[in-house]
Amino acid sequence: MPLTLERRPPDAIEDFPAAVQYFCVPALDEIDHLLLGLVQVDAARPLHELGDAVGLSPSAVQRRLLRLRTAGVIRAQVALVDPAAVGAALTAVALVALVDDDADHHAAFRDTMLAEPEVQQCFSIVGQWDYVVVLVTADLAANRALSRRLFADAPAVRRYETLPAYEAVKSGLTVPLPAAERR
Repeated sequence: MPLTLERRPPDAIEDFPAAVQYFCVPALDEIDHLLLGLVQVDAARPLHELGDAVGLSPSAVQRRLLRLRTAGVIRAQVALVDPAAVGAALTAVALVALVDDDADHHAAFRDTMLAEPEVQQCFSIVGQWDYVVVLVTADLAANRALSRRLFADAPAVRRYETLPAYEAVKSGLTVPLPAAERR
């Protein structure tokens, strides 16, 4: 929808999520940090419980969470599924080096990683490897087949090493918050 003078500025800004995130990212205060810490652990926690924990009313908590979502500070609310419960018992880390730094090779590799459901995470890194990829599969045979398809058969991949994990010592997605605001 084109920006017109008849539209209110907040409506116009909502049409441009990148602009909202760039220009409207709020300064985070101690209560924001406390709320973020709580919802990182349990996003389904009721507003009144969150409010009790940070000293705000449920409606004030709701407004703050909406502001944090709109600004992109809270990117998504997801459910963490136990991989073993759904037949994805093996986690492996793959280290991948591409044949060269050609932008097309990197773009093709990234597109493949983004499209693959068994790729849980993929990071571009610095050093002798170009990427670290976290894979989740049913078992070692499935991991071997996936690694062959994603890496061994890919012309842009020079070499790769897959490291199956024995056990998850720590696995999480929480972001550390400033220590002064953590309780």
